[in-house]
Amino acid sequence: MSLQPTIYKSRAPISPAILARSEPVLYERTAESLPTTLNPAQREAYNDNGFLLLPDLFTPDEVTRLYDEMQLMRADYAQTPQAEVVAEPGSGEVRSIFNVHRLNALFARLMNDPRVLNVAREILGSEVYIHQSRINYKPGLTGKEFYWHSDFETWHIEDGMPAMRAVSCSILLTDNDEFNGPLMLIPGSHRHFISCAGETPDEHYKQSLKKQEFGVPDELLLRYLSDMGGITACKGKAGSVVFFDSNTMHGSNSNITPYPRSNVFFVYNSIKNQLEAPAGGLTPRPEFIATRQNVQPLQAEPFTV
Repeated sequence: MSLQPTIYKSRAPISPAILARSEPVLYERTAESLPTTLNPAQREAYNDNGFLLLPDLFTPDEVTRLYDEMQLMRADYAQTPQAEVVAEPGSGEVRSIFNVHRLNALFARLMNDPRVLNVAREILGSEVYIHQSRINYKPGLTGKEFYWHSDFETWHIEDGMPAMRAVSCSILLTDNDEFNGPLMLIPGSHRHFISCAGETPDEHYKQSLKKQEFGVPDELLLRYLSDMGGITACKGKAGSVVFFDSNTMHGSNSNITPYPRSNVFFVYNSIKNQLEAPAGGLTPRPEFIATRQNVQPLQAEPFTV
C-alpha cells in the first residue's frame, strides 16, 4: 500500500490542473562512493531544462553492434509475438519491445555501462535499478507519433511510483534529425505536475502503448508550458544519449521519411523510490512494464562489443 497520501493527483475525478513540483531535480548524494560525472554546466542545464543531450557517448562500432542486435530482435519478435511487443497501429510493424534488459544479454550489459549508469546515479543521488526498458523503432514512412505526456504522471497513477526520482536514458541507435520524428521536450516543464482528466480503463496499457488517450495533458495547459519554455527537438548522431527527468513533458511526431528513428530506453529509478500501490487504485501493470520483483542496485561494468 502507499506509504502516504499523494499530492500528485490525476485522472478521474480530478479536473485538469497544474501543480508545482515539491521535490529536487538533482538529488544530493547519499554516499561518497556515488560518482560525479557531469560538469557544472551540464548539471545546471539538466536542473533548469529537465533534460541533457550528451553527444557521441558511444562509438560507431558499439552503435553498429547494438543496431544489428536491435534488428535481430525485431525480426525474431515479429515472427513470434509476445506481450512485450507493441505493434504500430495500422501497419502492424513492431513499434516497441519492452523488457529488453531481461530479454537480451547485450542490452543487459549496456544498462550497466558507467557512461550512462553513473549519470543516472549522479542525477538521482543514490543507487538505481531499472524501472522499465524498451526499444522504440519508429520505422520509416509508417512510424506513428508519441503524443505529449509526462512519464511520471503515468508511472505514479498506473504503477505507484511515489516520487519523481527517476530519469530516462535514450541511447540513439540511428541519427535523430528534425525530419524523422525526434524526441521533443518542453524545457522547464519538469517543475510542474499536470493533472489529467479521464477515468483510466482497466488494463489501459494494452491500448496506451500504441496510442495514449488517458494521462495526456489538457491543451490549454500544454500551450501554457510551451509558451513558457518553448519546444526543443533532441537531434543528434547515433551514439548520442539524452537524459530526461521523469516529469518532463515530451512527445514526438510521426516519421514519414524513409529513414527509421530507433532508440533504446532505460528508465533508471532510485533504489529509494520503489513502487507502491498505484495512486489511482488500479491493478498494477505487468512486470515487463514496471519492475517490482527482485529489485537490486545496478553495478557499473564497462560495455564491450
